[in-house]
Amino acid sequence: MNYNLDITLDPSNDKFKEECGVFGVYTNKEIDVAQITYYGLYALQHRGQESAGIAVSNGTEINMHKGMGLITEAFSNDSLSKLKGFAAVGHVRYSTSGDTRVENAQPLLSQSKLGPIAMAHNGTLVNAEVIRELLEDGGHVFHTSIDSEVIASLIARGAKKGIERAVLDAIQAIRGSFAMVILTGNKLIGVRDPHGIRPLCLGKMEDGYILSSESCALDAIGAEIVRDIEPGEIVIIDESGINSYRYSENTQCQTCAFEYIYFARPDSTIDGLDVHESRVKAGEQLFREHPVDADLVVAVPDSGIPSAIGYAKASGIPYDTGFVKNRYVGRTFITPSQEIRERAVAVKLNPLKVNVNGKRVVLIDDSIVRGTTSKHLVESLRRAGAKEVHFLVASPIVKYPCYFGIDTPYRSELIGSERSVEEIREMIGSDSLGYLTMEGMYRCFKENSGYCVGCFNGVYPVATPIENER
Repeated sequence: MNYNLDITLDPSNDKFKEECGVFGVYTNKEIDVAQITYYGLYALQHRGQESAGIAVSNGTEINMHKGMGLITEAFSNDSLSKLKGFAAVGHVRYSTSGDTRVENAQPLLSQSKLGPIAMAHNGTLVNAEVIRELLEDGGHVFHTSIDSEVIASLIARGAKKGIERAVLDAIQAIRGSFAMVILTGNKLIGVRDPHGIRPLCLGKMEDGYILSSESCALDAIGAEIVRDIEPGEIVIIDESGINSYRYSENTQCQTCAFEYIYFARPDSTIDGLDVHESRVKAGEQLFREHPVDADLVVAVPDSGIPSAIGYAKASGIPYDTGFVKNRYVGRTFITPSQEIRERAVAVKLNPLKVNVNGKRVVLIDDSIVRGTTSKHLVESLRRAGAKEVHFLVASPIVKYPCYFGIDTPYRSELIGSERSVEEIREMIGSDSLGYLTMEGMYRCFKENSGYCVGCFNGVYPVATPIENER
């Protein structure tokens, strides 16, 4: 396979892409739920930068605004001021299924016999196409190409039985990963799949309740975390308070391991595990498994920093800044010409020469997916005068794609799918290369909990479609 190394030095080009973020709020008081949702989504922006949307219920109707780009680009004061009500759901999207267009932005708003229903979904269904075909055969017309509309359609079709029953019937028909927030005229509903692959938590503020993909969004709006929504649980929030029930008895929490490795913000806690602390522990464990005689520990910013701090702490080797990051390069970055690339490859990341020159450097990243930028990072450190570059990875080797809400490459594009560690080391050009073992990763997580680790070992919580290699 030919690897395209002809890209600007940017670690985000060589990562699994974030899934989506969902947020919901229900209040019994007159407060601006649209603004609360806006700031909640702002805290979840790392989970999706393609589109954003907010739907608000005033009790009789649901009004919605969606737009492309970041939350700050999709919304203005004017668009927010038109969203009045006491309950809201919001979504930030990175496309894991469906095209990049505003029609595929969420929340999705549908009409039912109970009135309007808005839904926002984080995750991916593995049987969406089968259900879509069955619904189309029955005369249903779909307006988007995303699998979330399959769920919304199932809920709307069953609404005559009551919203609780409609949601229950819909989620028992689907397979895959889902953390959902659903808004009706007078209820906010949260649902998490039976394996808890995608995160969802419950928060409380003085005036009501919050549902959010991550606890960092609760902090952003001054709410307190109550607990995580359990795998296989539905919570219904209305004027009478919170009702909760389990719709699936066969549940085992198998949170996506990459939430802790890369996706989640470090100031979040997911299923009782502090994200930052787990990343620091990964760095400490990395030293136990791969001790290196070196002068300096540096990180690939920003996601490699906690593990690099952990490695430095365990090894006694000083930690310092190895790369300076240009934080003002937007999403629509103009790819430089070949001539400019050769002159200045480090547009987004530049080695700090004064720190690395003449040093034996340990470079720590949270993961390697394609390996393309890893080669650039090693080369740039050598050009900056590093005597040795030892590349250590604070996660196991990524060998398989994800089917549960992450935009991942085909297996043939994963540098670790068919290669030995030595072959990967030769490709990226480092003096040594070490990955965290599966056993080491588990030591950094919570005991007596399960995790989805399909991207490492090919064993998934839910049966997956056969991959189409290309």
